[in-house]
Amino acid sequence: MELEDVLARIESRLRALGISAHAASLAAKKPDAIRNLKRAVKSGDRRGITTETLVALAPVLKTSAAWLLEGVGQPGTGTQAKVVGKIGAGAEILPEYEQIPPEGLYEITVPFPIPEDTIAFEVEGDSMWPRYDPGDVIICWKQSKDAENVVGREAAVRTSDGRRYLKRVRRGALAGTYDLESHNAEPIRGVEIAWAAAVQAVVRSGQWVRFDRPTAHT
Repeated sequence: MELEDVLARIESRLRALGISAHAASLAAKKPDAIRNLKRAVKSGDRRGITTETLVALAPVLKTSAAWLLEGVGQPGTGTQAKVVGKIGAGAEILPEYEQIPPEGLYEITVPFPIPEDTIAFEVEGDSMWPRYDPGDVIICWKQSKDAENVVGREAAVRTSDGRRYLKRVRRGALAGTYDLESHNAEPIRGVEIAWAAAVQAVVRSGQWVRFDRPTAHT
């Protein structure tokens, strides 16, 4: 491990995210980590940085510890997912009545690498039980306006009348319409879909960690 390279990768993520070294270190609960690394590089101290510290910094920098340590993988593949709202597995969710800031409701740390364009939703309702429970978080890649991409799959969908669901998507009886299937509720038939995002993974209720984003340049 070359300390100069580790520091360069850390600083590149700080620039990409627009946060300071101090803010990132505080968010990782390692308040002197990056400052000490800079001092070590400057003085030629080769004692290095611990893997524990890199694991703590990685979710803050939205990357992986492996990339910080050795440059393995993609820099933007991290373990931080933005929860952009709730998703209805039962009663529909009306997004326009949610007070969601542009950065989402909150972020969570998940136990696997994910792309930068990942979005997540917190499950509300029980019509998809036993596949999903209230409080589970579903992980989706970037949403698409082409619902054909998710036919036959479980997906987060928003219908043309503004309702948001977690359902399995099937083609409807009429062209351009879709049926939304549940595991223990009647299907919703003949809806038009404004956007859809296939479910890629689920983090069970109680197994995800909420992450408060550091303030930029503090």
